[in-house]
Amino acid sequence: MGTEADVHVAVIAHAGKTLGGGLDELRRVLARAGVERPDWREVPKSRKAPKQLRKAVEAGAELVFVWGGDGMVQRCVDTVAGSDVTIAIIPAGTANLFASSLDIPQDIVEAVRIGLEGTRRRFDLGKVAGEHFAVMAGVGFDAAMIDDADKGMKSRAGKLAYFGTAVRHVGDDPVKATVTVDGQEWFSGPATCVLLGNIGTIAGGIEAFDDASPFDGRLEVGVSTAKGALQWARTLGRMAFGRTDTSPFVKVTSGRKVRVRFAEPVLLELDGGARKPVRKLKAKAVRSAVTVAVP
Repeated sequence: MGTEADVHVAVIAHAGKTLGGGLDELRRVLARAGVERPDWREVPKSRKAPKQLRKAVEAGAELVFVWGGDGMVQRCVDTVAGSDVTIAIIPAGTANLFASSLDIPQDIVEAVRIGLEGTRRRFDLGKVAGEHFAVMAGVGFDAAMIDDADKGMKSRAGKLAYFGTAVRHVGDDPVKATVTVDGQEWFSGPATCVLLGNIGTIAGGIEAFDDASPFDGRLEVGVSTAKGALQWARTLGRMAFGRTDTSPFVKVTSGRKVRVRFAEPVLLELDGGARKPVRKLKAKAVRSAVTVAVP
């Protein structure tokens, strides 16, 4: 593998994301590797990516380079889940948690090399509210923090935006939640955040789930009851410097199927992209759902 003659290559690029010498450099690097005429498609927002990716796949794309962050990757893996299309990530976003977990560097030359020559590996995905996700789904504090960061602050402050908006939401009131895991009620009570993880790391690079694996056919499930600056500081400190499940304000388990009910609508996020508020969720782990090029 490694030339256009070997495989039909497409590029789906978030035009607003930057890395190295930008998309011009990506074109040059691909051309030097023998991919001189990829099916090139740029989009202004990640939610525009699925339509273009479907067109590329219909035109024969077998290997798709995705230029952007976790939100862009989520839209693309959701689109090709269950197919034989290989996703190669060029981590050009603010948050690149999935790429980081796969040791794909923020370097165009090396990311292209991995895409063309790297190992093809099937990864589990989570699925919630009809969409697949690669990293994590969050409801409550996590989603509110991300939604605020997306409203202009992330483009100005980068990763620091998450910390700034976290401070804004540490006082948010908990919402009564009931969480059922594999058919058994596991949690019922006030919660400030519910997380469903395919990998362990959340926004800001904090390890939320120490034992998460995208190969075990399970989702990690976490509920936080932390409220106020002090409790959240203790909780995030445990996540950053110890094991999350040792926090008195966090409860963690894992399962194949998860249902969550809330007493009132709560904001949802998928891989760093805010969605609409929800009152109930059905989630599941989807085994070996997508092929990704890895080192």
